[in-house]
Amino acid sequence: MKRIISLVLVFSLLFSFSGCKPKKEKFTDYSFDSFDTVTTIIGFEKDKETFNEVCEFIKAELYEYHKLYNIYNSYEGVKNLYTINKEKNVSGVDSRIVDLLNFCKEMYTLTNGETNVAYGSVLKIWHDCREAGLKDPETAYLPDMLALSEAAKHTNINNLAIDKETSTVTLLDNEMLIDVGAVAKGYATECVAKKLAEKGISGYLLNVGGNIKIVGDRTDGEKWVIGIENPDATEDVPYIEFLELDKFSLVTSGNYQRFYTVNGKNYHHIIDTKTNMPSGYFKLVSVICEDSGKADALSTALFCMSFEDGKKLVDSLEGVEAVWLFTDGEKSYSANFLNYRQK
Repeated sequence: MKRIISLVLVFSLLFSFSGCKPKKEKFTDYSFDSFDTVTTIIGFEKDKETFNEVCEFIKAELYEYHKLYNIYNSYEGVKNLYTINKEKNVSGVDSRIVDLLNFCKEMYTLTNGETNVAYGSVLKIWHDCREAGLKDPETAYLPDMLALSEAAKHTNINNLAIDKETSTVTLLDNEMLIDVGAVAKGYATECVAKKLAEKGISGYLLNVGGNIKIVGDRTDGEKWVIGIENPDATEDVPYIEFLELDKFSLVTSGNYQRFYTVNGKNYHHIIDTKTNMPSGYFKLVSVICEDSGKADALSTALFCMSFEDGKKLVDSLEGVEAVWLFTDGEKSYSANFLNYRQK
């Protein structure tokens, strides 16, 4: 899964209301149950009881997606991605998994293969090394390069077969593993946001481990203000940007929270499919996009692409903007990103 990006949410303390609309207060809730990360829910409601009811719905929905998209654990009565990776051919799969995997294939095409959920055999090697290194830093080690190269032979997304009519998922290569860490949080967040909108619930902001999704306008007429954290904790400036958003998602991929250290060098978790090594182009890339799942997939892809190739991709997509923070601290923007900077 992607690193937990901590973003600050900034709100004005004074609200203006007109007509006979009831005054709504701002409430905040936190959860640690889903996707091994912190979920922050912020909403405007008439009372705490109503807010709590909405929060319980959100958290229950997210936990359902967490169980379905989990590649590390099984759950009684649930056929999830762990089941698919283990058994290789599973029928009667939940439609939410089928829809996710079809979406992932679309994102593979959109990103020219940079976001590849069939890359799990390589990511598992890195995951195991990282977990061992975090547990015992003194004996931390890098993956065997030959093992990575061998695993990379089993990452062809065309070997992920999906039969939507029978809800069957088959891995045609027995050595292939699915890893949806580049997409799952954003996709699940988007799905939950759509369910809230269908229920007529508005005025909420979901932050699922740094995957930000806005659900409707604030009741005071102001835009949501979101800060992108500075990855360099030694600098005096804690945030590199403050953005004003009203209906979008913001997703960030970075090298500064999920990593381990070998011989004094940090190795983060975002692996470039071209080299089988952690990508070294940027400190972070943040993407603004209405669809949270798409923003999640794009942020990973852009982090692993050169700036020139990434900017070309973003410029070709309607309604997508991005900021790149280079390893030397310089920033570059897509054509209209600065239109969202806080005034």
